[in-house]
Amino acid sequence: MNAITAAKMRRTLEFESPYTCIAALKEGSIETRVSAVLMGFGNIVHKQLVKGLLFLAAEVAYIVFMVMYGFHNIYMLGSLGTVERQEVWNEELQVFEYTQGDQSILLLLYGLATILLTAVMFWVWRGTLKSAYKAERLDKAGKHVNSFTEDLKALLDENLYRLLMTPPMIFIGALTILPLIFMICMAFTNYSKIDNHLVLFDWVGLDNFAALFDSGSILGSTFWRVLAWTLVWAFFATFTNYIAGMILAIVINRHETKIKGFWRFCFVLPCAVPMFVSLLIMRTMLQPDGAVNVLLRELGVIAEGASLPFFTDPTWARVTVILINIWVGVPYTLLQLTGVLQNIPTELYEAAKVDGANSIQTFFRITLPYMLYVTTPYLIATFTGNVNNFNVIYLLSGGDPVTDLASTAGSTDLLVTWLYKLTIDKQYYNVGAVVGILTFIILAVGALLTYRNSKSYREEGGI
Repeated sequence: MNAITAAKMRRTLEFESPYTCIAALKEGSIETRVSAVLMGFGNIVHKQLVKGLLFLAAEVAYIVFMVMYGFHNIYMLGSLGTVERQEVWNEELQVFEYTQGDQSILLLLYGLATILLTAVMFWVWRGTLKSAYKAERLDKAGKHVNSFTEDLKALLDENLYRLLMTPPMIFIGALTILPLIFMICMAFTNYSKIDNHLVLFDWVGLDNFAALFDSGSILGSTFWRVLAWTLVWAFFATFTNYIAGMILAIVINRHETKIKGFWRFCFVLPCAVPMFVSLLIMRTMLQPDGAVNVLLRELGVIAEGASLPFFTDPTWARVTVILINIWVGVPYTLLQLTGVLQNIPTELYEAAKVDGANSIQTFFRITLPYMLYVTTPYLIATFTGNVNNFNVIYLLSGGDPVTDLASTAGSTDLLVTWLYKLTIDKQYYNVGAVVGILTFIILAVGALLTYRNSKSYREEGGI
């Protein structure tokens, strides 16, 4: 009896073992192994005709594409084109005509798209091989093999996740992964307006990175200056908002404060106005002949004909954008910290009061640690957002003032606004791609190290 039971258990374990490609190639029958070359063959043999034909059609379509376009796309990816567009005089029409030359940007895009399609096809091939192996084992075990109609019904039941996740993954691959890889590759080319490399460009390796790290060049010195200001801006923009929002939240949340809802409404009201509208209004008001300078002249605070250099002096401009960022950012911090304050257990304050702690001790021993513990991920996300805070800088100062005419960045430009100018205004796409990559690396490494060393990460689940 034990031997029979053991044999049944062994057969059950063998049948329930995972359907992997390695198992299919090692343990599968000849038709399953042929499926590795002729996709769908195993399914056709084991009564899944429609499914097998669809797999076979996908393979045929891929092979036809590769023969007609794919191999050429991958081959041209190595050189990015060599045939330049030529100007030819047409005697009959008496005009100059341009011959069709290679366009490197299209060759790069088509080559990457072909590689991505090949990766997708490899994933389909794996699924085909596992499907053939599963059909073989079910058929040999005398169990039911699903028909095509039953497989379609399964997509609305146990395989519903595949039906729902496939379209988003297609869009993510086409609209996110492919452009991201394209941008990364662009950083290793000389794709720019310099020497007219907008049509035909080449791979240059790490030359762009070396140029950006060379502090002795104009481009390198600009990068380090913009990077330093970006980090300074992100620090002050994050913590001034946090501190101001924390003070407001504590004051409004006090038991002695009356009509708390009214005060919260007043401070949160700026959220109802689109941020770009508020920033453009503030920019207009702070111009040399704007409302603020005119009012100060009328009050005699500044001399007639003079104006405060809100956006014309580098120091003034940097302080101005930080202060205005407080005004537009505090409401969000206030809402965030109000929720945190209202969730601090009152027993902690009662125990501290019994022990004789004053308000300052209570704040530094209970309120602040609890708030930092809960909001550390929020602070990291806010810091990251401020590094990439395009709206505030571009809509307020536009990155100005420009103190060095040879530089491509102004005194208030962040890495993200400088990247915009490099690509849109100057058409230095290769350098812009390098700046984007370095910004991502700095933020990713900084965010991961900060979070992993925070109390929120070390003590997940409670204080």
